[in-house]
Amino acid sequence: MEDFFSQSFWASFYDKASAWVINELPSLIVLLIVTFIAFRLVRFLLNRLKKIINKRTQRLGKDDANETEKRINTLMNIARGVANILIWAIFLMILLSKVGVNIGPILASAGILGLAIGFGAQELVRDFIAGFFVLLENQIREGDVAIINGTAGLVEKIELRTTTLRDFSGIVHIFQNGKVNSLANMTKEWSAIVVDVGVAYKENADNVMRIMKEVAEQLEQDETHGKNIKESIEIFGIDKFLDSAVLFKARIKTKPIEQWGVAREYRKRLKASFDKHNIEIPFPHTTVYWGQEVNPLQVEVNEDAKQKRSDQ
Repeated sequence: MEDFFSQSFWASFYDKASAWVINELPSLIVLLIVTFIAFRLVRFLLNRLKKIINKRTQRLGKDDANETEKRINTLMNIARGVANILIWAIFLMILLSKVGVNIGPILASAGILGLAIGFGAQELVRDFIAGFFVLLENQIREGDVAIINGTAGLVEKIELRTTTLRDFSGIVHIFQNGKVNSLANMTKEWSAIVVDVGVAYKENADNVMRIMKEVAEQLEQDETHGKNIKESIEIFGIDKFLDSAVLFKARIKTKPIEQWGVAREYRKRLKASFDKHNIEIPFPHTTVYWGQEVNPLQVEVNEDAKQKRSDQ
């Protein structure tokens, strides 16, 4: 404690601090500048790479640039995250060495610790491997609508360990990639609406299919919805004979994520066209059967009784 207040202590401290400022501080400032430049350079290179890939895709004449953009965004986010981790790791190693910390034992300890953690973190390793193959095989991308383990929603983020999904109610679901048992992508390359139309048995099948095709052709010419339709309607014909209706099945291929809007508009127009052509869309009816020996009920309206009730 007495050494702390001695003149020799502060003189030695001043000499060491001056030597550190002169010898080490400039290199630390350079390290900070280089690290900042590295982050900016990574961002610039990834953005540049993204633009080059988009331009190349447009030159090759790909059908849907949105599909390529979703794929690129997903990969660029992963690449940016990996690059940032590498830059921070290098920065910390150099910083520790500059302040006089021997990083050799740290690296050796980190290797042993990583090996020990690896045996105990098999689930984490499995998640990373599964996430890698999800990205490699282009199974889903950010912006897709997918069903993961029975939960449907919009894919908001894909990382090596987890996938984030937001359902229609706004609830966010986070799935470990290693625990994804079933995955269905509803918006990859193209989507489709499957329309089941039930009409009365008395209607002419050819006439019904003709009206369905005409409505679809009119929808293709629409300025708003026509651009979202990739192929003309496919009418498969009569699919089932139900209790009170004949079921027709048809399909329209659309751009990804546009199938629901096209489906709602097509059903609205089809309903209006059926009403115009007096095509009956049946609904459940109930018939009361009294047996062969019982005459059907005869309903008669007594005008006098009706008039008396109205007067009262």
